[in-house]
Amino acid sequence: MTISEFKIYFKKELLELYTESESAALYSIFVNKLVGFDKYLQRRFENHPLLESHIEDLENFISELKTGKPFQQILGETEFYGLKIFMDENVLIPRPETEELLELAIEKIKNNFQNKALKILDIGTGSGIIPIVLKKKFPDAKISAIDYSEKALEVAQKNADFHKVEIEFIHQDYLNENLTQKYDIIISNPPYIGIDEENEIADSVKDFEPKMALFSPTSNALVFYEKIAKDCRKYLSENGMIFLEINQKLGDETLQLYQEILADVHLMKDISGNDRFVWGKK
Repeated sequence: MTISEFKIYFKKELLELYTESESAALYSIFVNKLVGFDKYLQRRFENHPLLESHIEDLENFISELKTGKPFQQILGETEFYGLKIFMDENVLIPRPETEELLELAIEKIKNNFQNKALKILDIGTGSGIIPIVLKKKFPDAKISAIDYSEKALEVAQKNADFHKVEIEFIHQDYLNENLTQKYDIIISNPPYIGIDEENEIADSVKDFEPKMALFSPTSNALVFYEKIAKDCRKYLSENGMIFLEINQKLGDETLQLYQEILADVHLMKDISGNDRFVWGKK
């Protein structure tokens, strides 16, 4: 069976789950992974025969996709901020909003901390995408990243090793343990979905992504932001900055937590027009 022939079959098998364009995009991703042909080569060599092993792998991909499993977990990797990122069921699949958070942080850091060797902390690092991107942008910075999940930290370390960056990964129960030093930058995309919002989350997310990384551990969806605000008093250096991704329903409430602590604090919308970020300067 050729690349183009199996593509027709692939789209037909997933007709009830994905649109034709979505299926075509997924097929292109999987063929690139297996055969090493990008979109251009797939079109140019559409009559190229697939090996039996490739067909078997593609059949397995179809079966896994039919369960609702995210394609990023099936592949074991995804792309974020132009970087290859390894991932599995122990870490959250990175969203475009987190790329926006990083764009915001990078811009503000460049404007406010010229020629300074920064100390940066990422709270709830997951796959390590935030500190890795920041280390590539600010190679002289000393960056630490904490997470409650040891398995997530294993993925984060794998990603850091792959990208040849040095990050201090720390296993810590952040809500119940104290920080030990001051930082110039605190950045975080913590679990912020309230327990009462669980029915609004897609099954493919609830069933396959780590609940610990999605949902607030208590009925208070602001519990992480309250702890971060408290820590900003003692552990954020003078003129230090924070960058937070937040629950779109709790923008004003999150902002209020920092108004008495920071000299300058802002609530910012994402590209979709939702309240998504709080950032500020001490």
